[in-house]
Amino acid sequence: MATNASRFKMSQERLDALKEELYYLETVREKEVSELIKEARSFGDLSENSEYDEAKTEQGKLYSKIAELKVLIENAEIVDKAEQDVPKDSVTLGSIVRVLDLEFNEEETYEIVGSQEANPKAGRISDDSPVGRALHSHRAGDTVTVAAPAGEIKLQILAVENK
Repeated sequence: MATNASRFKMSQERLDALKEELYYLETVREKEVSELIKEARSFGDLSENSEYDEAKTEQGKLYSKIAELKVLIENAEIVDKAEQDVPKDSVTLGSIVRVLDLEFNEEETYEIVGSQEANPKAGRISDDSPVGRALHSHRAGDTVTVAAPAGEIKLQILAVENK
């Protein structure tokens, strides 16, 4: 049994997507790579066969990705917002939060997601990130201070949308 520290918080949708990807890799992709290896072997001497080396490298990457997905799936912790112990108008996993950076007077919109779903360039930040942790449980109108590597950032929460 994994400890809570090694659990990966995610939505049911993310877990389903990981399972689909794992199924694809273990069925379709594994057969494709196996065929590449078989074809490369038919070219003869394996010691000077770059196609064989490339196919074996691809197989190694595939098995690594499969192992990674299995760990994520086995240690997934589905977070249901209805079960979270925070008021409905507060920032929590799944919230879309519009904030104002008080220093630069710039608005940003973030979706708070589990660490496996984070994509900062797309505005999806982890609930374990400095900003995600600072915003958690706060409401529209609150001002929070984020301890970031570049220094403190003051954000005013303009709006919180919970799906």
